Amino acid sequence: MRNPRSDTNGLKKRTWPPEEDHKLIAYVTRYGCWNWRQLPRFAGLARCGKSCRPRWLNYLGPDIKRGNYTKEEDELIIKTPPPAW
Repeated sequence: MRNPRSDTNGLKKRTWPPEEDHKLIAYVTRYGCWNWRQLPRFAGLARCGKSCRPRWLNYLGPDIKRGNYTKEEDELIIKTPPPAW
């Protein structure tokens, strides 16, 4: 049976240390994200593309907003009715 804590290429799942975040940010900023499967090898990361892509898109990308909601966003949330389930 396959170990559930490892990917298909034998790399163990683990948290992202800041050094790896910096490598990913530097590589994608400089070269772009042309091929997520090849990116870890060229960026010097011991990761697979399946972990680099979501890390960039969900945590590190420049479009990610951090911090508190603006006053306009708060008002929109309050005015928007909840979904009818």
